[in-house]
Amino acid sequence: MKTVGLIGGMSFESSAVYYRLINEMVRERLGGLASAELIMHSVNFEEIVALQKAGAWDMAASRLGDVALRLQIAGADCVLICTNTMHLIAPEVATYISVRLIHIIDETAKTIHAAGCKRPLLLATRYTMEHGFYTERMKSLGLDIMVPDAADRTTVHDIIFNELCAGKVLDSSREKLMAVIERARANGADSIILGCTEICLILDPDHLPLPGFDTTTIHARAAVDFAFEGEVANEEEDAA
Repeated sequence: MKTVGLIGGMSFESSAVYYRLINEMVRERLGGLASAELIMHSVNFEEIVALQKAGAWDMAASRLGDVALRLQIAGADCVLICTNTMHLIAPEVATYISVRLIHIIDETAKTIHAAGCKRPLLLATRYTMEHGFYTERMKSLGLDIMVPDAADRTTVHDIIFNELCAGKVLDSSREKLMAVIERARANGADSIILGCTEICLILDPDHLPLPGFDTTTIHARAAVDFAFEGEVANEEEDAA
């Protein structure tokens, strides 16, 4: 089993979900008391948010790139940035390491394609919905991304930062998100991307009016798939 490296803390609420999901998936594969070979470096989210608000993406890239390198030096065979928003600087972070950076957008696009969907609604932070890096990369991968209108983008962003990242899950906010989804469905959305790693705390992708894709689960599954790459082949060779 290869070692997975996680850049966490953005926020720690979703980082805890990553940790649980990856270990649960490894246990499902191996049974018994098996768990993942995993290293996490959790950053101070307050510092990262300050860089986001200042538009200091170069400084953020340097900060996360340094963390990625530390994970590699510590023994990680791959690195995951455990947040959608900070994939805005994923290409820069990847230059700091020689191991694979597993990209959340690419893995999500593969899953959506496999399900036969083409026009998903993106629910995410304002940075992810408005900076263009997410929609442009998805477009290059053959998907036509929808984003909510300005008022709904504000609603979604505020729920993420003011509530979910602070550990608050409110029924009233779930109702607001469902209303956003219904408006998008009326405008032609055929699926939903839970494009913030905290949204799975409030919305269940299996209980939406359209097919739902939880980026946290998709990203975690990709990490586990990587960790076991070559395992079957090696076992067959040993048996021979």
